[in-house]
Amino acid sequence: MKTVLDALVIKEIKVGEADRLITLLTKDNGIIKAYASGAKNIKSKRGSGTGLLSYSNFSLSKKGDTYRVTEATPIKLFFGTNSSIEALAVSQYFCELSLVFEPNGEKQEEFLRLILNSLYFLTEEKRNPFLIKAITELRVLAISGFCPNLVGCQNCGEFRDDIMYFSVADGSVWCSTCNKNADNIPLNETLMNAMRHIVYSPFGGLYNFSIPEKDAKILSDITEKYLVFQTEHKFTTLNFLNDIK
Repeated sequence: MKTVLDALVIKEIKVGEADRLITLLTKDNGIIKAYASGAKNIKSKRGSGTGLLSYSNFSLSKKGDTYRVTEATPIKLFFGTNSSIEALAVSQYFCELSLVFEPNGEKQEEFLRLILNSLYFLTEEKRNPFLIKAITELRVLAISGFCPNLVGCQNCGEFRDDIMYFSVADGSVWCSTCNKNADNIPLNETLMNAMRHIVYSPFGGLYNFSIPEKDAKILSDITEKYLVFQTEHKFTTLNFLNDIK
């Protein structure tokens, strides 16, 4: 059985001296694993197309439950030698996000589109890596069943306040009058507007905003805390990322 599809390589494991076991994020098939025989040989036609963070057109053969790569033609290789260390660390974190959330059903296409667009803005547009991280984290949560309720204060419905407060426990927001929880995180107007944009904007306009670098790092910390709390997962790629902030 032959399958042809476009996919992003989100994990690679060396097998023996020359083979790879790769994990692919696809639009229609979710996450699948496939063996790429001889992919690490210098002359292999499967080499570049099966490397980590390669978006490629794959021809796969399937026998039983096992996929094998017969061809891999690169569409976009996201990282070169001029990529920043922050961008590389964030991109590897995106790969782990994909593995943890394992999109399926209707979420697959939007999930892949989100990751590909985030990688593009990270590497080609040279956008602030921590802003792209925050956008990706919060949108991944929104499409995966962990969407926060940012419309207004959980108690009185107030839409705007000089400072709103965000709960990582349940994704609610509170105005300064109603907030009684010291653990809730204060959001200035810039942060509040950014979070609402990320969650509620149509996909086509998702990346069409910017905020100061200082706010981008704060936003990244907030979305990260919310994601880690909601998933209860220890993301190994975050250790290195947080060390270089």
